[in-house]
Amino acid sequence: MGAMREAAATRQDGPEAAPAPAGPPILDAAGVSRRFGAVVALRDASLRVARGEVVALMGANGAGKSTFVKILTGALKPDTGRIRLAGREVRLTSPAAARRAGLVPVYQEPALIPDLDVGDNLRLTRTPSGPFLHWAAELGLGAVRLDARAGALPLATLRVLDLARALAAEPDLLVLDEMTAALPTDLVDRVLSVVRAQADAGRAVIYISHRFAEIARLCDRATILRDGTTVGDLPIAPGVEEQAVELMLGGRLSAPAALATRASPAASGPPRLRVRNLAAAPKLAGLSFDLRPGEVLGVVALEGQGQDELFEILGGLRRPEAGRIEVDGRPRAFRHPADAIAAGLALVPGDRADALLSVRSVRENLALPALARPRAWGPIAMRREAEAVSRTIARLQIDTRAQGEARRLSGGNQQKVTIGRWLTGAPPRIFLLLDPTRGIDVRTKRQIYALVRDLASEGVAVLFYTSELPEVPQTCDRVIVLFGGRVVDALPAAEADEPRLMRAAYGLTEGEGGADRAREAAP
Repeated sequence: MGAMREAAATRQDGPEAAPAPAGPPILDAAGVSRRFGAVVALRDASLRVARGEVVALMGANGAGKSTFVKILTGALKPDTGRIRLAGREVRLTSPAAARRAGLVPVYQEPALIPDLDVGDNLRLTRTPSGPFLHWAAELGLGAVRLDARAGALPLATLRVLDLARALAAEPDLLVLDEMTAALPTDLVDRVLSVVRAQADAGRAVIYISHRFAEIARLCDRATILRDGTTVGDLPIAPGVEEQAVELMLGGRLSAPAALATRASPAASGPPRLRVRNLAAAPKLAGLSFDLRPGEVLGVVALEGQGQDELFEILGGLRRPEAGRIEVDGRPRAFRHPADAIAAGLALVPGDRADALLSVRSVRENLALPALARPRAWGPIAMRREAEAVSRTIARLQIDTRAQGEARRLSGGNQQKVTIGRWLTGAPPRIFLLLDPTRGIDVRTKRQIYALVRDLASEGVAVLFYTSELPEVPQTCDRVIVLFGGRVVDALPAAEADEPRLMRAAYGLTEGEGGADRAREAAP
């Protein structure tokens, strides 16, 4: 959290620090409450935002942030409370009504309809294509094809297109819910610059993120939610991160108990997974590495450097054009996800919506992989299933108060379910984790770090892609860096400082040394 302290000092003292906003708030929400059956999502929550201001809305997963955003943007109706825009009380009955009132959101998950092309998605919201294409270019996407099917685009591209569509509406108040969680560092920088410029031009922004450094760089204030209630409002200043964490967690988590610790040194012995010269269009171009039992191998890459193709091939979602995959010394060719699962590989995708049965219960989601095995077909042993699911819920500390439907869970608990479904039975031999901590709070992240280390200590081999570089030394034994679809650097995680990883991720490896280290990843 030192990064937040340094960034806050820069914004406070540097020449580009924005002046304090003046005048009445553009948004004044007070006394907002919402229940889902027995679950209280919001209780007397409040939020004020002035023109020219970026306000961070912070809180642990399950604190009510996304529910608050959906109420503010007309996707949900509050049980109680009032919302005023520019001093006038409003009742926003739909997202379209909110857009007409000048309040435009970018939700936590992609909003473009996957079976439609980009142009059709624009027409649904009456978004003009000219401003949309302008903002897409400003945000770093370059030329965007309006006839491209949304479902065929990478997650990071979809997130930026969502933001470009929102900016094209010229909102008075822009609401961003975990906008950068799926983005590589280069796109994050572009997004933050554009969003800050919106506030400096007299508009207002609500910014939800679990990344302290981004909040310090971008925001003027932070409003804190805990258990659905507003518990604090803090100016961004050096040292504010400690106050924010204390308010978010209410003293329920001590730092020493939460930190992930190494269970054992990096594993040795024959590789559990061996990849050689793997190639697939459009990005993967001759990638090679080894992964051993009990090892957590980190993968670092900017957007579009082959990491998506790698995980999809290993998960059986696509076939490679060239190369070889071996599991425990045996050549493997995955034609379907079932082939990868049968070989002992389990994929947790980058978008948890791709993994969950959103309208089914937590129990059904957790039990599904075991039930899908042909040898398990027949009468279900309900007691045995319930015991296995209960063990997984306890191990991952999944909040099941909303277990009627998985979509009712907070983002962090949904992610625990996507991981826990592979642990309800025998754990896989190889875990493929594609950005598993994207968009979740600090407490849940630390639980996942500890779980990954526990699995490694049990002999599971883990391939761990992360878009957050500080996770590498906390969680991994080794790390490989991809650029242009190849491994360009490989090093022990303890030596993986952010400047070195970023240089390699941009293809700036140091002469032959980087190539030598890359060859060491696949001896």
